[in-house]
Amino acid sequence: MDEYLVPTKFGEDEFYEKKSHFIGRAWPVETEEEALAKIQEMKKQHYDATHNCWAYIIKDGAVRFSDDGEPGGTAGMPMLQVLQREGLYNIVCVVTRYFGGILLGAGGLVRAYTKGAKIAVDAAGKSMKRVWTVLYVPCPYPFYERVKLLVGECEGIIRQTDFGAEVELELLFPEALAQTFLDKLTDMTSGTVEGMELGQEYRAFPIT
Repeated sequence: MDEYLVPTKFGEDEFYEKKSHFIGRAWPVETEEEALAKIQEMKKQHYDATHNCWAYIIKDGAVRFSDDGEPGGTAGMPMLQVLQREGLYNIVCVVTRYFGGILLGAGGLVRAYTKGAKIAVDAAGKSMKRVWTVLYVPCPYPFYERVKLLVGECEGIIRQTDFGAEVELELLFPEALAQTFLDKLTDMTSGTVEGMELGQEYRAFPIT
């Protein structure tokens, strides 16, 4: 199955540039219809804005953008390039501008819409959609901190931690690294701590 980055959640941020007010927003979407619906929602919500520029990328689907009245190439394309540089799919981004009375020029517009998209993407966060192997690890307390470090070294995620007679961990690893973690766990604990595979999931989880 494919492995790719998607936004974790809705993200929003804003800034002012020479009295123009820019609001950047990004959403996770699964289809082009969802993307278009978000764009229309923003156009209705900000009907009084000077521009509502947008871009979206759907995995194995449409890639579109719009300058919404700004000079050609100064808004939608720079926004799309941000999404592409960040490696994101299934995302729609809208940057709303309220004109402040001072012209920014073509270069200024490109920088402003690039920034608007970037701050929206940063606010949304990134998740990796891939096949994750789920492991259960019952861990004695003396090994807990070292096991946590090992999880990070193997690009794993601690999904759940239960503190009882020992620490019970539910962990997620990229499919290719689960066995690496188990082997290192055996070596590190001299076989004292063993993990059990609970199955696999194809879904997105946040990454740092």
